[in-house]
Amino acid sequence: MSLRHHSERLRVRTPGRGTVDVTARVQEIVRRAEVELGQCTVFVHHTSASLIICENADPDVRRDLEAFAARLVPDGDRLFTHTAEGPDDMPAHVRSVLTQCSLTIPVAGGRADLGTWQGVYLWEHRHAAHTRTITVTVLGS
Repeated sequence: MSLRHHSERLRVRTPGRGTVDVTARVQEIVRRAEVELGQCTVFVHHTSASLIICENADPDVRRDLEAFAARLVPDGDRLFTHTAEGPDDMPAHVRSVLTQCSLTIPVAGGRADLGTWQGVYLWEHRHAAHTRTITVTVLGS
């Protein structure tokens, strides 16, 4: 049994603050890797965006997460001195630190083994639209 390794980069355009579903794109990379059993790592290359595994059925869940994050880390908080790129600059960094820059997902049966109601999302924490880079690496046999 040989160990296989496959890695690809995704470019994801965000409309601004909020979540972008990348589940299908991650699943396609896992399929191309031709790994039946292993691990998939998803990594975002930015400090003002993050990755989450979240419910994929009701978009209200992601809207509620955004509302909670806005209450927890409000834009323009006078606590922050790092405001070089505007009032959402430091809050975006805090949000990304409180969430995740990488996810590890098991691979089984040649697919990312997510639960029925789970999706993989890029969470943009800046108000402006951005193009974000994500690396998906699949390792297994």
